[in-house]
Amino acid sequence: MCSSDLGAKPHRFGFFSQLESIIETRKNQDPNTSYTASLFNEGLHRICQKVGEEGVETALAGATDSENFLDECADLLYHLIVLLKAKNLSLEEVETILLDRHQPTGGYHAD
Repeated sequence: MCSSDLGAKPHRFGFFSQLESIIETRKNQDPNTSYTASLFNEGLHRICQKVGEEGVETALAGATDSENFLDECADLLYHLIVLLKAKNLSLEEVETILLDRHQPTGGYHAD
């Protein structure tokens, strides 16, 4: 990530909003120079595959008290946002579902 990408003003989700914007910007860049663009270039199947890989790596790191657990969490969150953008969705839409699930009338209640 270059420093000019970090100069964006934080939004509702702090750095996650910035990251969402960076991903949106980079998805149409040269796939030879941008990892994010290369994911979009390889298509939805590859992006889904990466989310799955990172999910497994995160779970394994969590189960084994691995020193790189937080790194794996970061990788998973990044790839999940890439998948959201590939499907033209946003963190805000995910938040709406979570908020609804935690309302008395929602279908899910976190304890």
